[in-house]
Amino acid sequence: MNGLSLLDQISIIHDYRQSWKTSYTLADILFLTITAIIGGAEGWEEIADFGEDHLDWLRLYGDFENGCPSHHTIARVMGMISGKQLQTLFCQWMKNCHTLTAGSVVAIDGKSLRATYDKSKRDNVIHMVSAFSAQNSMVLGQVKTATKSNEITAVPELLQLLELKGCLVTLDAMGCQHKIAQEIIKKKADYLLAVKGNQGKLADAFDNWYSPAMWMGKLYDSYSTQEKGHGREETRFCIVSHNLTPLGDLAYDWPELTTIGIVGVNRQESVAPVRAESIVLRYYISSAKLTAKELLEATRAHWSIENQLHWRLDVGMREDECQIVRGEAGANLAVCRHIAMNLLTADKTFKAGIKRKQKRAGRNNEYLSQILTGCGSS
Repeated sequence: MNGLSLLDQISIIHDYRQSWKTSYTLADILFLTITAIIGGAEGWEEIADFGEDHLDWLRLYGDFENGCPSHHTIARVMGMISGKQLQTLFCQWMKNCHTLTAGSVVAIDGKSLRATYDKSKRDNVIHMVSAFSAQNSMVLGQVKTATKSNEITAVPELLQLLELKGCLVTLDAMGCQHKIAQEIIKKKADYLLAVKGNQGKLADAFDNWYSPAMWMGKLYDSYSTQEKGHGREETRFCIVSHNLTPLGDLAYDWPELTTIGIVGVNRQESVAPVRAESIVLRYYISSAKLTAKELLEATRAHWSIENQLHWRLDVGMREDECQIVRGEAGANLAVCRHIAMNLLTADKTFKAGIKRKQKRAGRNNEYLSQILTGCGSS
């Protein structure tokens, strides 16, 4: 991975503080925060503790002329940094060091930081929308949704920051919007959108098209997989059609629409003495000309953002327990966690989970330096 280093990117962020009143550079505080998170720190006090314990090592990369900043200073500075500027920096860093291959699945989904909800003020929780490369388990970028807004407005903003040419961008039903589909096409990428009740007429057209008999014949391209384990048997099946007639005039509302598909999941669970069975159907539209196998695999890849990103953020970095909300600090800390997650994921020299890697990095400066060589970081 090549390109500007993470340190170079950090130095680009404008520091609005009066220089003669500052004892610590913005780059130093950001670098300390990111490396402390890599080392397992979860709050301002732990970040400051990490700085004190690793001060000599930190000086190999930054100034730290006046030692390590206090946790109050770290919190104040992280709260005043422009969230949009930091999010843009992250996306630019990933563009420089990570290249997506044609056909790569980029999953876009949102995640709420649950502990940031203030019951007394009834404030909205911090909600981040992220783009995730399923192939390499890397976060490509993220934006914070505006107060009293939702993913529908945040997704186009995120798309503007990303390089997506040739990729297949997947979104759940919330992202099934004409404007979002058009923005993806403008980026010279293809979309794969889940269809639900928020697009009522489109969902009704799929309901009218669907028939259990379509799985039995050879009229449509079909594909299925079967998995067994832990007392559960799961069969996934998919059919696709490039004939858009079932949608009628609705097909013209979606730019370059090429493929419609239905994915079914038949799940059987054995809980003695009862054997429970459930069938779930999901509808999809895509601008890419997909086979049934490709569509099924892309829908599975979309959910990697849940178990390869959101789950690891919550379990490995305990993101859902973080109550930091002051200014832009909560969103900025979320971006720093994404940077740390990418660097930890990129390291292939130590075969371990995120938490174990963090613990090793926290006590081993040599390994910490090694992690920073990933994603064009140093």
